[in-house]
Amino acid sequence: QVQLVESGGGLVQAGGSLRLSCTASGLTFIKNIMSWFRQAPGKERVFVALIGGNEHTHYSDSVKGRFTISRDNAKNTVYLQMNSLKPEDTAVYYCAATSWGTTPITANEYHYWGQGTQVTVSS
Repeated sequence: QVQLVESGGGLVQAGGSLRLSCTASGLTFIKNIMSWFRQAPGKERVFVALIGGNEHTHYSDSVKGRFTISRDNAKNTVYLQMNSLKPEDTAVYYCAATSWGTTPITANEYHYWGQGTQVTVSS
């Protein structure tokens, strides 16, 4: 049974930083592309960042230069370091995994999802 468990969300002021973590179990971690998506109230779930098993990364334009995705294959964990946070970054952040594709940026390309962690950025 595959499980993705996120942690690290919270409330932060604009300009601040947070680090999200997602630990996976039940899958061959290094063979999976790991991603972060986010969903704001009343909006669809959108791509934030991904990292392949070969450390290839890809970011949405809205977070490029502010967020950094990384992974520790020995710990089956993916991280999202979020700096210079803005109120518009407020959302539930989801970790996702897929073993298909090269640069999957749509939610329907992912097989497994975490439960989500809330990030709230106050102005």
